[in-house]
Amino acid sequence: HVMRGSMLFSVLIALASSEPSLYFKEQFEDGDAWNTRWVESSHRSDYGEFVLTPGKFYGDPEKDKGLQTSQDARFYSSSARFEPFSNQGKTLVIQFTVKHEQNIDCGGGYIKLFPADLDQADMHGDSNYNIMFGPDICGPGTKKVHVIINYKGKNHLISKDIRCKDDEYTHLYTLILNPDNTYEVKIDNKKVESGSLEEDWDILPPKKVKDPEAVKPDDWDERERVEDPGDKKPEDWDRPESIADPDAKKPEDWDNEMDGEWEPPVVSNSDYKGEWKARKIDNPDYKGKWVHPEIDNPEYSADSEIYRFDSIGVIGLDLWQVKSGTIFDNFLITDDATLAEEVGNETWGQTKDPEKKMKVSQDEQERKKLEAEEMGRKEQTKDKLEEEKEEELEDREEEEKETGAEEEEEETGSIKDEL
Repeated sequence: HVMRGSMLFSVLIALASSEPSLYFKEQFEDGDAWNTRWVESSHRSDYGEFVLTPGKFYGDPEKDKGLQTSQDARFYSSSARFEPFSNQGKTLVIQFTVKHEQNIDCGGGYIKLFPADLDQADMHGDSNYNIMFGPDICGPGTKKVHVIINYKGKNHLISKDIRCKDDEYTHLYTLILNPDNTYEVKIDNKKVESGSLEEDWDILPPKKVKDPEAVKPDDWDERERVEDPGDKKPEDWDRPESIADPDAKKPEDWDNEMDGEWEPPVVSNSDYKGEWKARKIDNPDYKGKWVHPEIDNPEYSADSEIYRFDSIGVIGLDLWQVKSGTIFDNFLITDDATLAEEVGNETWGQTKDPEKKMKVSQDEQERKKLEAEEMGRKEQTKDKLEEEKEEELEDREEEEKETGAEEEEEETGSIKDEL
């Protein structure tokens, strides 16, 4: 019985440890109560205001409600706190949705994870953070997904270029950091990048460096081809590029005293061969390109816990937008990538198609409205032209009547004069 009890206890412990941890989840399902969880920074007095809305188009008017930037050309700074944790020995998954329904031209769409000691009321662009992740767009040149990791107080940018979505629809962004120092970035629940934290960031110094003592030998020949020393320039090679035209003759009426001494015109020399160059042969002394020998970098020290953050306790939106309108929703922080994928499918996955359908319908209505307005303008223009023509015709008829009356009056006067 004791043995069975011990085994059961072990199984329960294993099951408990395998349960996914849900550190933070925010879907704005309780109306204005989000204001009690999110703290706006007062570091600046002119931060833009977040409003809760599903936007101009959506898949579900309630499920798609999120925090929207509402004022153009503003900084935004708001954050939410949760129970602090460390991801040591565990996977860390960060996930949220972004919708640039304003057809953004320049602005951030990323989140930041902060240590628990962050002063939320004073959060600003230089506040120390653990991770910055998400899309950033500015003009045609910048359309990327940031993945910035803080390591020993210094922020490190990923070396790979991950392109973000730049349309007006909602998209799901997911970052997965694994305890084996690997990572994965997903957009719309599809992997777009993955690799090693050590290889894809400049977090650690390089393992190898060029040997400072090594110098290329003076007699090291890197020339693959050389001039053939046995090749000699032919004796008749050198010819002038231009010569006097042998067929030219001095005009009979040429006067040396008046015209100066006659010189024949210059023409290209058909015997000219250009600059002589010796033919090339394989260099018998060629040793290949000299490669600088490398040695172990004395400054390199392996770290199996680059991924680790001892304190994670706040998620924040700290960004700048020129054209406002971005909606943030479906925030999730967990240690289970499968759970994150399932939540993504239950939220974004359920509303993305209806959202697109509504947008297409709105665009079609707008197109028809513009067409009707254009038709109305054309009809107004047509009616105005017809009115002008009628007025012109009436004016002309009036002029003709007046002219006829004047002529009749003149004719009557002439008859009277004759009588």
